[in-house]
Amino acid sequence: MTTDTLDTSTSGISAVVGIGHTDWVEDHKRVRNGEKPHDSYGYAALAFKRALDDAGISRDEVDGLIVGPTTAYERMGEILNIDPRWGGQADAVQAVFQAVMAIKSGMAEVVALVYGNDQRSAAVQYGGPEAMGGGSFLSYVYHSPWGLTSQGALYALMFQRYKQLHGIGDSDLGQVAVGQRQWASLNPNAIMRNKPLSLDDYLAAPYIAEPLRMNDYCLINDGGVALIIMEASRARRLANNKAVTIHGLGRSDLNHHATSLGPRLMDFYLPAQRGAAEQVYAAAGIGPKDIDALMVYDSFSPHIFFALEGFGFCKPGEAAKFIADNGIGVGGKLPVNTHGGHISESYMQGWNHQIEAVRQARGKEGKRQVPDCRFVQYVSDVAGKAMSIIYGQ
Repeated sequence: MTTDTLDTSTSGISAVVGIGHTDWVEDHKRVRNGEKPHDSYGYAALAFKRALDDAGISRDEVDGLIVGPTTAYERMGEILNIDPRWGGQADAVQAVFQAVMAIKSGMAEVVALVYGNDQRSAAVQYGGPEAMGGGSFLSYVYHSPWGLTSQGALYALMFQRYKQLHGIGDSDLGQVAVGQRQWASLNPNAIMRNKPLSLDDYLAAPYIAEPLRMNDYCLINDGGVALIIMEASRARRLANNKAVTIHGLGRSDLNHHATSLGPRLMDFYLPAQRGAAEQVYAAAGIGPKDIDALMVYDSFSPHIFFALEGFGFCKPGEAAKFIADNGIGVGGKLPVNTHGGHISESYMQGWNHQIEAVRQARGKEGKRQVPDCRFVQYVSDVAGKAMSIIYGQ
């Protein structure tokens, strides 16, 4: 597919008008003390209420509903008292895609995206023989006979090959965790805000699955996130003037040989990322050099390396040098995960990245605001499904 044949008609037709989330820091403390403030539905409902308040609209205006995969669509609709004319269930990035397509098709004008997860208080396992109930819908379950029962082990194997291939060391990868902790230190919503991390601290931490250390892993915590996405012309009529336009979408999947780890180990998902990059940049009419802030799904820190290379910020094998030369933390030339990401803010399975992108595009984030922020890109490469969204003014 070439750029002159790409369908860019989803560009600019919708905007995020409301965002909301729960109190990750406070709830993390309460859960650690043995309390359970909410279940997954309660977290989602609270985030939804806050997103409506942020948008300045009523629940009755919502005619589309997408819920995260951690809750049942029908039950969530019942709890929120919404009978939409269009709806479904999806993860964070696909939920945005589906909302935009629903608006483009005329099936809805105001779509609520709602996510809640009580993963910490419910003691959800992301590794071991009972990982997520052992369901075969998760790719890593295919590799359990060899002891690879978590995504952490798979990303460790993936990055070990990358590390040997390109001759980098542990301190190169440590730049990611250190940079994101710098951003978290400026974020009152970040669970790790008051826990500084130096490169020496990073290197002193134990390996979990070599070469990944403790601070390469995401947090596990309860919480909820919600977004309200509205048809663009209607969004522009809102009095609060908070609308952030969705300028582009891009997606490309690698399924061939996926269960044998082929796309992961041989190409580091690079072909899929390049395909998604071609689409999203063509839709938005910009390129990597125009991106003011980058949000990367970071269940593990190697995601940042692969995203920088796959989406054209640097050449393959040069991510470590790019980070060292340009910086991704506070004061860096390419701010990455300005909220602290999954590693230092909150593990909301990509949902918190969407609201941080919106906040940066709104331009009112105080000490952690990226100056003159016009375009914010989100990228995800989970299990070889490379997807991207460009938000902006």
